[in-house]
Amino acid sequence: MGAHRRKCDWCGSGTPIVRDMEPLNHEYQYWCEECARALIIKGDPIETYRELEGEPIYGRLLEEHCTLKRFYSFVTA
Repeated sequence: MGAHRRKCDWCGSGTPIVRDMEPLNHEYQYWCEECARALIIKGDPIETYRELEGEPIYGRLLEEHCTLKRFYSFVTA
């Protein structure tokens, strides 16, 4: 399935902006902006990820909402 047709694995309706490259549950790998923001605010951000839209949307969400001092890994292709 192409990335443009894929939907968020959590809500089932949003367009994914980020893929969790090391998910605990492989059924939840692709996250839309709203669900990804909720993960960060909850304190459970995606640590090893790949941006899907070509823009650092998830990276900006981490900068805006993450208060934890951890290292996150941006994975390319």
